[in-house]
Amino acid sequence: MATQQTATSRLLPGKVVVVTGSSQGIGRAIAIAAAKNGANLVLHHLGEATAADVAEVQDRVHEAGGKTVAVGGDISSPATATAIVDAAVSTFGRIDVLVSNAGICPFHAFLDLPHDLWKRVQDVNLNGAFYAVQAVANQMATQVPQGGSIIAISSISAIMGGAEQTHYTPTKAAVKSLMESCAIALGPMGIRCNSVLPGTIETAINKEDLANPVKRADMVRRMPIGRLGEPDDIAQPVIFFASDMAKYCTGASLLVDGGAAISLQ
Repeated sequence: MATQQTATSRLLPGKVVVVTGSSQGIGRAIAIAAAKNGANLVLHHLGEATAADVAEVQDRVHEAGGKTVAVGGDISSPATATAIVDAAVSTFGRIDVLVSNAGICPFHAFLDLPHDLWKRVQDVNLNGAFYAVQAVANQMATQVPQGGSIIAISSISAIMGGAEQTHYTPTKAAVKSLMESCAIALGPMGIRCNSVLPGTIETAINKEDLANPVKRADMVRRMPIGRLGEPDDIAQPVIFFASDMAKYCTGASLLVDGGAAISLQ
């Protein structure tokens, strides 16, 4: 029987945590895990299309005892990053943690990859991360000596290629690099910056791809751990980086892939 998490065992008691792209998948799991660890949440989502999904996440956060504020908007716009910070400060007075999670991965062959798709993936995955990190870091800089923790969701694709991901993998390598540079730039202000690199995680983003039973079975076969990942497999390492358990970790990147990157099977 699972034991109930007590207040004393929570890793983020009273922390204000911003999660971009929190309406589904990995972002949703991170938000709920943060709430279970005592945090209050600023839940970013795309807009009207995801409002119902984020309302469900809010319910889960409230059930765990956390408070929420939701902010809709396209993360590729600097105005959305500003709105996220404004909502966090007006509601909670500060920001302790940012999880830059929002991203897209529309699979497409390289030779006929449309320019508009290339630009959209760059705008969401890289520019959106930059705008959110910069806006939140400016707020955290006013909170010295409190500082803060910034975690970006990169990908195993930051270190491995994909034939139908030539527009995606460069953005995830760039997000990892962004965290490394921000760790240097923001360290003097007590702001830690780290990245988590998920392997294959079952979410809506790859549902169609994983529906192929042959491809799915081959992926599982290559996993030393014997299964594909679930969103909560990423949420827990994020909680570690967000917490004081990782207070001497900055500029780090953690590969969470079930061993896929080391397997030659």
